[in-house]
Amino acid sequence: LIGSHVPMNGKKMLLGSAEEAHRLGEKTFMIYTGAPQNTRRKDISELNIEAGHEAMKEYGLSNIVVHAPYIINIANTQKPHVFDLGVEFLQKEIERTEAIGAKDIVLHPGSHVGAGSEAGIKKIIEGLNEVLTNENDVRIALETMAGKGSEVGRTFEELAQIIDGVNHNERLSICFDTCHTHDAGYDVKNDFDGVLEE
Repeated sequence: LIGSHVPMNGKKMLLGSAEEAHRLGEKTFMIYTGAPQNTRRKDISELNIEAGHEAMKEYGLSNIVVHAPYIINIANTQKPHVFDLGVEFLQKEIERTEAIGAKDIVLHPGSHVGAGSEAGIKKIIEGLNEVLTNENDVRIALETMAGKGSEVGRTFEELAQIIDGVNHNERLSICFDTCHTHDAGYDVKNDFDGVLEE
């Protein structure tokens, strides 16, 4: 399946996303449920889900993916309110993801903001263990990160450590961002198969 990130906004919401993906000749698409820089979200009843599903069926679109907003930082050990907001908002995003009919939500693992990767990883595990207790089948896809600033998830080992620490890790997967992975030092250009094997 080939797709891209398309907007979900205005009155059409999911219907508009499906129409844009179809216009681009895609078979799937990724969306934010609102602006990625804030927590303002429309109520689930305003997402135009039924019309969106009808259009998706008509256009042969499937396996859509939601991307969590960038403001979620469950790796933050310095400011408890940032961690708490991240956990609470991620739980709500999972509810929206399920309502839309998507099975996967992509998440940037977070930034340790100076506490070190190990502390950040422990906090991410704590947050995911809080989030993955609700009853649904939505998976969280941890995105590979470039390692800019204090980002956690720049190595496959860090991502594996997170997955190993989460109780319901059957609901975790990886979003393999080749640009981020290249920026993190993996030679995806000259040894893509080797990177995948690693």
